[in-house]
Amino acid sequence: MKRLLFLLAFLPIGIANAAVKLPQLFQSGMVLQRNQLVPIWGTADANETVKITFRGKNYTTTAGADGKWRIDLPKQKHGGPFEMKINDITLTDILVGDVWIVSGQSNIDTNIERIYPRYKKDLDAYTSDQIHVFQVQTDFSVDRLSDVRPTSWMHVNKENCWKFSAVGYFLGQLMLKRTGIPQGIIQSSKGGSPIQSWIDIDSLKPNTQHPSPNTYYSKYLLYTDKDYIAAQSKANAIASNLWTKVMDETDPGLNVFSKADYDDSSWKKVNQYNNREWAMTPIEGSRPSTLGSFWLRQHIKIDAAHAGKPATLHMGTLHDMDYTYLNGQHIGTTYYQYPPRRYKIPAGLLKEGDNVISVRVICKSGMAFFYKKKPHQIEFDDETLSPVEISYEWLTKRGSVMLDGALGGKLDTENQASMLYDGMLHPLAPYACSGIVWYQGESNTGTPDDYGILLKKLTGNWRTLWNRPDLPFNIVQLANHMEPSDQPQNSSWAKVRELQREFTDNDPYSTLTVNIDLGEASDIHPLSKRELTERIVLGLENSVFGKKNVLSAEPKEAHVDGGKIILTMDQPLEPCDNLMEFEVKGEDGKFHNAQASTDGKTVVITPATSIGSLPVIRFAWKDNPEKHNMKGKNGLPASPFQLEVK
Repeated sequence: MKRLLFLLAFLPIGIANAAVKLPQLFQSGMVLQRNQLVPIWGTADANETVKITFRGKNYTTTAGADGKWRIDLPKQKHGGPFEMKINDITLTDILVGDVWIVSGQSNIDTNIERIYPRYKKDLDAYTSDQIHVFQVQTDFSVDRLSDVRPTSWMHVNKENCWKFSAVGYFLGQLMLKRTGIPQGIIQSSKGGSPIQSWIDIDSLKPNTQHPSPNTYYSKYLLYTDKDYIAAQSKANAIASNLWTKVMDETDPGLNVFSKADYDDSSWKKVNQYNNREWAMTPIEGSRPSTLGSFWLRQHIKIDAAHAGKPATLHMGTLHDMDYTYLNGQHIGTTYYQYPPRRYKIPAGLLKEGDNVISVRVICKSGMAFFYKKKPHQIEFDDETLSPVEISYEWLTKRGSVMLDGALGGKLDTENQASMLYDGMLHPLAPYACSGIVWYQGESNTGTPDDYGILLKKLTGNWRTLWNRPDLPFNIVQLANHMEPSDQPQNSSWAKVRELQREFTDNDPYSTLTVNIDLGEASDIHPLSKRELTERIVLGLENSVFGKKNVLSAEPKEAHVDGGKIILTMDQPLEPCDNLMEFEVKGEDGKFHNAQASTDGKTVVITPATSIGSLPVIRFAWKDNPEKHNMKGKNGLPASPFQLEVK
C-alpha cells in the first residue's frame, strides 16, 4: 500500500487528479458579459472540487455524480485583459464587456471576404484587441450536443475575420466606437437554413394551435432514421457522380475548348445576359436541354503596361458552377451560384496582345445565367494601373447535353427541424450575452404563412434556454430582392417581412431593422452590410441599453375621409408629394396602385378604383419595391406593411 501511494505521488497531475474539461467557449481570448451573472461550466471527475480564480477572487463548487459542474460568477465590471485559473487550467487575454450572438442564414454568414471590395480601405486599416470573435463551425445533430466543434476566440483584423460574418464584424466595430466597452461576437449561422432548423423539436411536436409544425416534426422523425439517411445519401452520391461522369465523357470541349490557341472562329456570338441564346442550345440529334455544360470564350487585348502584372479577374456571379481559364491555364472554380467570381491571375500569365478567357459553365438545375449589375473586369494589384473591362459579349459552343432528373438530389438533413438548434445553438447556452441579432427568412418564403408562429417559437425557445424571458432580439427584416415590378404582387417575401414586423410590434424585448432599401435585385446577398449594421445598432441600443433611438416608421392607423384614405404613421415623415409603392384593395378584391403624398404628419392616399366598405392598404408589398421612397425624419426607410382601414 505504501508503495502504491508513493507511485501515485509522482504521477502527472492530469492522471492523479483528472483535468477539468471546458466547452469550446471557455478559452483564452474569451469575452465575458458585463453586469450579469456569468455562468462558467464544464466537466470533471464525479465529486471533484472545481476552483475558479478570477480578478483576485476564488469561487468553488463540486462536480456532480455525472461529472458536470457550474459556477456563476457575480456581476463583473468591464475591463481586461484578465487571467482566469480553473484548477490546473490557465486562460489569458480575457475581456469583460458586451457579448452578442448573431444567427440566421446566409446574410449573417456573408463574410468579410465577400464584401471586401466594397470596404477595402477600411478593412485593410482596422484592427482591434478590444473586439474578439468566436465562429461556431457548422454542425447538425439529431441529439442535443453539449459542445460545438473545435474553434477559438480571435482578435479582430482582416485576416482573422476573412471568413467571419460581416454583420458580426461591423457590430463589434460600431458598438466599440459608441460605447468604449470591449466587444465579443459569437456567430452561429448557416447559409440556406430555414427557421425550423433553429427551433427545439419539442416545440414542433403535434399540437392543436397550428397544423404546419406537425409536418416539420414528421420530417424530423424521418431524418432521425439512420438507415434511411445512409441509404438515401448513398443513392444520391451514386446518381450525382454518375451524372458528372456522363457529362464529362460527352463534352467535346473538355481539355480542348480551354486552350489558348483553339480556333473558335466558327462559334456563335452572344450576349451573356441573353441566356436563351447560349444556355439551351441542343447538340444535333439531341432534344433541347438546359442541363449540362456550356462553353464561353472571349478575346481581350492587353497593352505592354498591363502585360505580365498580377491581377484579379472579376466575372460577376452566375448559375450554377464554372471552371474558368486564362490563356489555357485554370485560374478558378466556383461550385455554386452565389459567390462572386474573383479569380487571381498570377504574374506573367497576361501577355501583350491577344488573351483568351474560357469558361466552362455547368448547369445542374434550371437554366444557366449571369446575374446583372456585377463587375466584369480585370483589376490589377498595382492600383496605378487602370482596370481592363470584360465585355458582356462572348463566343459560345455547347458542351454536353444532359437529361432532366438525372442528377441525384440533396438530402438536406442539416436543414430539417431542430438539427441546427441541437448542433450549433444549444451548446452555447447559458453563455451570458447582451442580445441576439436574427437575420433569416429567405428560406421560408416558399411557405410564408408559418413564419410568424415559428419566429415566436424560436425566440421563446432561446429565452427559455438562457433562462431570460427578456432576452433582447433584433430581427432584421428581409431586404428587397429579385426583379422589380410596377404591378401589385402577392409577394411571399412581403408576407415574411410583415410577419417579422408584427412579431416585433407585439414583443416588448425585440426591435426591427428595416432593410428594404439595401438589397439588390440580382443578388440575394447584398453587400451593404455596414450600412445595415448601423441600423441594427440603433435597435440594440434601444432594447439593451434603454435608449430612445427613432427607428423605421411603421403604420399606426388609417381611416376613410371623403373618398381618400388618411394614414397616420408612428413618427414624423419627410414631406413628399409623390409617395410610391402604395396599393389599395378595390371592390373587385384585387389590389391596385394608388397615388399618395405626405406633409410629414399624415399620408393621403388616393385610390385608383372604388374601395368598398372594408378597404385594405399595402405599402412596398413586393419582392423588390425599388421605388420605395417613404422615409422618416431620421432618413430611415419606412417598413413595408399591410393595414386594414377602419
